[in-house]
Amino acid sequence: MNQTITERLAEKGLALPEVASPAANYVPYVISQSMLYISGQLPLVNGSLQVAGKLGDNVDLDSGVKAAEICALNILGCANAALEGAMERITRVVKIQGFVASTPDFVEQHLVINGASNFLVEILGERGRHSRAAVGMSALPMNAAVEVDCLIEIV
Repeated sequence: MNQTITERLAEKGLALPEVASPAANYVPYVISQSMLYISGQLPLVNGSLQVAGKLGDNVDLDSGVKAAEICALNILGCANAALEGAMERITRVVKIQGFVASTPDFVEQHLVINGASNFLVEILGERGRHSRAAVGMSALPMNAAVEVDCLIEIV
């Protein structure tokens, strides 16, 4: 991939979002040595929750996947802020953790979090390939359907 991260996003009609203000006593990201830790991101666009509820109840699989994609875009927005616009410093997405608000009988959390995984690989190429967890939860902050956090290696 010869395009920059910003160019690949623009090709999809997307721009990096501003970092959302924390809703509690934490920071949106921390850099420690060569690692960038991104706090959990919700499917927020301009401060508005896009997908609320639970998979297996009032949220369908496609909406869950879209929520995970929005979370991944917000992760990149945080990375952009942390790296002061120098996104090419990203050498690898090491791990994402995906949390899916779901009913006890919903067992496709892995398919929901594919939305974030596929988006990161599409935008970052091989640097976006990562390890991950996809976990079902009884509830998430603000009634969000999905939350994703991330660990990124940087130079």
